[in-house]
Amino acid sequence: DNAEHMYFFSELALTLNEAEERVAPTDSRLRPDQRLMESGRWDEANVEKQRVEEKQRAVRRRREAEAVEALEEGKDYEGYIPLWFERKVDSVTGELMCVYKGGYWEAKDKQDWSMCPDIF
Repeated sequence: DNAEHMYFFSELALTLNEAEERVAPTDSRLRPDQRLMESGRWDEANVEKQRVEEKQRAVRRRREAEAVEALEEGKDYEGYIPLWFERKVDSVTGELMCVYKGGYWEAKDKQDWSMCPDIF
């Protein structure tokens, strides 16, 4: 019903980006530029998007510099380690996949997001 007014998205698709309380501060639904865009504040959203992306680039550059420094010093460098997932090889297909390793729901129950990086 009313699909022509909803860009022909299904009801499910329309609800996927709805804000939810008590989620990790890294949840993509909390992107400040996205929230501004959804409220029709296009110019502010664009400025915010540029800020968030530059912040991400700075983190990437820092990690790359740390990796080079570790290599020069003969040290191991782990790099970025996802909080909630780990990379594993699928035993059937041999493809690399990400598997939930736990912790998110426990952190959500406790509302303890101290381990989350400040990505926005």
